Amino acid sequence: MSWRRPLRRWLGLPAMRAIRGATTVERDDPAALGTAVRELLVAIQSENQLEGDEVISALFTLTPDLQCAFPATMARSMGWGAVPLLCASEIAVPGSLPRCLRVLVHVERWGAAAPVRHVYLREAVVLRPDLCGLAPGAVFSRAWVCPTPT
Repeated sequence: MSWRRPLRRWLGLPAMRAIRGATTVERDDPAALGTAVRELLVAIQSENQLEGDEVISALFTLTPDLQCAFPATMARSMGWGAVPLLCASEIAVPGSLPRCLRVLVHVERWGAAAPVRHVYLREAVVLRPDLCGLAPGAVFSRAWVCPTPT
């Protein structure tokens, strides 16, 4: 372990952390994508108790079957206007989860901040079942959300 992390905590200095999130979108439609972006970002903010000035940047990716709009535009409309945002396309891996929106949010946490909580919604829970408490091969409903870790 590096000596930097304990020293930073002892001094109460900020640390950069990354929060992952993903969800699926019903169809390639701006309204459906907007709903998914809002739902995902609100869940990430809530689960991590983020304050607006803690968010450094965010990178959104979409599977190739989602082309109707930029998630960054929708994030800006919900108050992320001062946050640098970038959108990219995922590579088209055969058999991968369709209509998937992913985000990597960089945040600055002060002192001994709580650990980050990654958020996977809808069918995206299959991407990280270990974080969602799912057993391999578990069946879940489309509205299922990863529980808050304890």
